[in-house]
Amino acid sequence: MSDIHRKIVKRLLAAWLGISLTAGLIVFYVGIERIDDQLVELATAESAKLSGHALPLIDRSAAERHALDVLLRDFVRENFIVVELYDRERRKIAEAVSPRHAAVEDELKRHAHAFPRDDDAHYEKFLIGEQTVLRVLLPMKDAAGAVSGFFEGVFVIDPATLERLRHELIVALAVVLGAVLLTTLAVYPVILALNRDVVRYSHDLLQGNIELMEVLGSAIAKRDSDTNIHNYRVTIYAVRLAEAAGLGRAEMRDLIAGAFLHDVGKIGISDNILLKPARLDEEEFRIMKTHVALGVDILAKSAWLQRARDVVEFHHEKYDGSGYLRGLSGEAIPLAARIFAIVDVFDALTSKRPYKEPMPFSDAMAIVRGYAGNHFDPKLVGIFDGIIAPLFQTISEASDREVEASLRVLIERYLIAGVA
Repeated sequence: MSDIHRKIVKRLLAAWLGISLTAGLIVFYVGIERIDDQLVELATAESAKLSGHALPLIDRSAAERHALDVLLRDFVRENFIVVELYDRERRKIAEAVSPRHAAVEDELKRHAHAFPRDDDAHYEKFLIGEQTVLRVLLPMKDAAGAVSGFFEGVFVIDPATLERLRHELIVALAVVLGAVLLTTLAVYPVILALNRDVVRYSHDLLQGNIELMEVLGSAIAKRDSDTNIHNYRVTIYAVRLAEAAGLGRAEMRDLIAGAFLHDVGKIGISDNILLKPARLDEEEFRIMKTHVALGVDILAKSAWLQRARDVVEFHHEKYDGSGYLRGLSGEAIPLAARIFAIVDVFDALTSKRPYKEPMPFSDAMAIVRGYAGNHFDPKLVGIFDGIIAPLFQTISEASDREVEASLRVLIERYLIAGVA
């Protein structure tokens, strides 16, 4: 599975889980409330059968309530396991308990209740043993709608009824989760197609930025009487040293851009100074040093080229603080700039220029080692010393086209492959 597919699948899976969990909880809550409502409706319907017969007997004297007691006992045998009647003053006037469920009544006595302040129906649900029990409290109203008394009943839910309601809840949950899953699967190819378009556009934009970077680097090299292959070599050296030093992908991208554009500010230096074959005098060197500030100013015009700033601005700093422009020292110098300072000097020493022959590898490395601790980060020099011999031999024996191809592999790895 490609990176793009893997990312989309992970995100859609996370979205499906989140939506499913939320929808499932809502459906579960609503389903439980619906079950309770249906059970209360069932209990209310059963209690209504009693109300019509019980209301005329509520206001009779205690001696005349024998018929009410008989009525309650018959009702308990048929429907409820506990029935209590109260007059309008909320005084208990009759009670009947199923002998087979006396234990349930004893358990419910531990959960005493107070009469609610309103005259609406109320219920409580309990799980006693393996039985689901509802205790309902209902106002008993006469034909005019006035409350004449109250009915309290304990209703044991029929297991078959409870199982049916639970099954309906499970089906509802399955339907909702299945709908969310099907929607997610339907959205996947749409997101994949859109993401491919975005990746393609991003890839094209990145390719354009890389080409701009290479064109600028080439223009600078030619102004400086150098060949563009210098930029490719130092970038390869810098990436290999950075890999050995453990740089992350993001830092590597910045280093590659900085290596190509390290001397971009030299565009603003006049030819009589930039191309002078002799040593620069003090004033000329002061002007030459301004190429760093000029380079930073040029990079400010492009957000993407800003990633090259650390190398452009700080690659002339020295580890002992004697460099320019800011005189930074030690680890205050960005790591990318410390890496590049080593490879830039090494390539300059070992390259042929119009005014000099290439220095032998051993002599160049002796100079690099000698500058450890003052010009260069000594730790990085040690790492560089451990990787440079075979790398230099490979690059020095390669054609310009092969060097460019080698760097293209690194650009693909650290710049282009990261787009998807």
